Amino acid sequence: MFTQRKYYYPYISPFDPCRPIEVKSYETPPQLYIGFQPPSLPQYESPKEALYRGTLWPALYSPYRNPYERGDEQQ
Repeated sequence: MFTQRKYYYPYISPFDPCRPIEVKSYETPPQLYIGFQPPSLPQYESPKEALYRGTLWPALYSPYRNPYERGDEQQ
């Protein structure tokens, strides 16, 4: 299984004048994990929902979640 949010730990210099961010993160889009479009990929039931989500296929839906909001599992 894959996760769309990746974390890394940058180098922190002992001479850094500012308080460093110890853990940084970024998101990868779901289409990176799908090679070719598989046949019979499920679609959203209504065009309204597909337009709201921005994609016709639920497998490609990826909302942006702010990593600095409370409730994130990696803080």
